[in-house]
Amino acid sequence: MASLYFGFEDGSLALFGFGADSFIEVLSGLGIAHMVLRIQRNPHSIKDDFERSALRITGFSFYTLVAGLVTTSIYNTWTNHNPRTTFAGIIVSVISIMVMWALIMLKTKVGKNLNSQAILADAQCTKVCIYMSIVLLFSSGIYEILHIPYLDNLGSLGLSYFSFKEGRECFEKAKSNKDCCCK
Repeated sequence: MASLYFGFEDGSLALFGFGADSFIEVLSGLGIAHMVLRIQRNPHSIKDDFERSALRITGFSFYTLVAGLVTTSIYNTWTNHNPRTTFAGIIVSVISIMVMWALIMLKTKVGKNLNSQAILADAQCTKVCIYMSIVLLFSSGIYEILHIPYLDNLGSLGLSYFSFKEGRECFEKAKSNKDCCCK
């Protein structure tokens, strides 16, 4: 929520997009929790309608985010809009990188202890969050230091790339019976 707030207040599209992506990731956690519970009850079961619907909704949300980021990036470029500051983006991205790294370690440990390929795969998927945090860190950091016009817009387009890939992956997983999060 801090990313959404500061992205809006500071006029940083990259930070706002990062916050929106994080919100979608939290919502998708409901589907992941459902999947883990299903697998615990019956390790050989396949995706049910709830999981497939959650994946399609998540995929649609990512695609909607991409459309919004690309459209707004074009508009911001057209109107010469640049953020007032990107300092909050630097802080959020550094915290995110540290938290996501710890989360990867924790998920990997739990996945190994439970012998759960789904949890291990989800740990690998968390790397995408680190990549997005790095995009935010570079676009925010360089803009804050050098004030290069449109760098925030370029950062939001970088986030769009990862969000598009995540959306596509959600739709692919909804069609498949595999529980793996990553390819």
